[in-house]
Amino acid sequence: MQKHTSLSSLSRGYILKIAFFLVFGFNLFAQTVERPLSLQKALEQSILQNRQLGVAQLDEDLAKSKFKQTEAIWLPQVNFSYTGLFSDNPLNSFGFKLQQGSVQATDFNPTLLNKPGGNQNYLSQLSIQQPIFNMDMLYMRQAAEKQIDVFHYQKMRTQDGIKMQVTQAYLQLELLYEAKKVVEETLNAMKNMLQFTQDRFNQGLLQKSDLLNAEVHVKAVESKLAETNSQIRAISDQLSFLMNQDPGVNYTIEKVDLELVNSKEIANIANRSDIKAMKGAEESLSLMLKSNTNSGLPRLNGFANYMFNDYKALGFNANSYLLGINLSWDIFKGNQVKNKTATLNLEKQKLQEQIKIQINQASVEIAKTTQQIADAVYKINLGNISVDQAEEAYKIIRNRYTQGLSNTTDVLMAQTQLSEQKMLLSKAVFEQKMAKAYLNFLTESTK
Repeated sequence: MQKHTSLSSLSRGYILKIAFFLVFGFNLFAQTVERPLSLQKALEQSILQNRQLGVAQLDEDLAKSKFKQTEAIWLPQVNFSYTGLFSDNPLNSFGFKLQQGSVQATDFNPTLLNKPGGNQNYLSQLSIQQPIFNMDMLYMRQAAEKQIDVFHYQKMRTQDGIKMQVTQAYLQLELLYEAKKVVEETLNAMKNMLQFTQDRFNQGLLQKSDLLNAEVHVKAVESKLAETNSQIRAISDQLSFLMNQDPGVNYTIEKVDLELVNSKEIANIANRSDIKAMKGAEESLSLMLKSNTNSGLPRLNGFANYMFNDYKALGFNANSYLLGINLSWDIFKGNQVKNKTATLNLEKQKLQEQIKIQINQASVEIAKTTQQIADAVYKINLGNISVDQAEEAYKIIRNRYTQGLSNTTDVLMAQTQLSEQKMLLSKAVFEQKMAKAYLNFLTESTK
């Protein structure tokens, strides 16, 4: 019995290990699927699928829908009603008969006039109201139409921002692949040196400390390679999110050569979509001010009623109509118009200041980013020289090491220095491209 239990436990343990291996292996494989992706494709996919841009489109559609609601300022309003009335009030009772066209000579009997008893009337009525002149509502409609432009430009700026995020993530991937290339080259060189050191140690020509030092450096580079691969997965997932795709794909990229597409329009910041959105909001406030000011003007509206009156339910015996024009004028509304005008003026002044601040901040950012591009170019030039010098120094020290004229530490330091200079050069190229992308974002204009 004990042997059977032991065997069963071993079998279960073995099965669990296999299951764990299969699940873990499948997940690992699923997370390391590679797929080529160009920057242009990433931008197109993000514009089509990004959820944030979808929300911005809904905001624009909502503004269009609210604008359509203002069609009521000139379209008629039609209403049908059916009313049943019952009363023993002398005036109402006689009025019912008048409306029904059923008054007779006997109805003028004073006794019946004073005490008519209960009477009833069923009124079917079709009412039409036609706006004619409402100046305040006309300006309110124009303000609602201007809001469509505001949300349209906000959507365009959201699109610019998404393109910027995609470009940044793509450039980060490019830098990580460059870093991976440098790390892999370093790892190969370190492994070759480790093998050489191992052979020299076996021959008794090097000390144990030299071998251990080389092994530690190899492990450190292997750890750096694993960290770089993890970062590639993380940035790939970020790109997938921006494109509204499922995570778990490692994107392989193409080298990007960014140009300053808007360099001729740097001074014309006012054409940027976010600035245009703010100016559109300012124009909308101006129209709302006009609407509020004109709310004190007379309003002219027409109306028409067509009626059927009958003493029977669902009867349509006596018909009549009523036509009219209504002129109304709110002469004084408790300073409501005055105070609302003051509030709208303050909101407009605040928005005007915000526009000035936004333009000034953009100018500062443009100058700063332009300088960053120049600094990155300087770093790239120095980086190329430093990499050449570090490569030459590494070759010299490595040759001296193979001849027994240099120690292990010297070679490791030379290799580390070469790797660092290559990484600094890649980082400088990355900084230049990122600055160009940001400058394009800062100067992105719209028609």
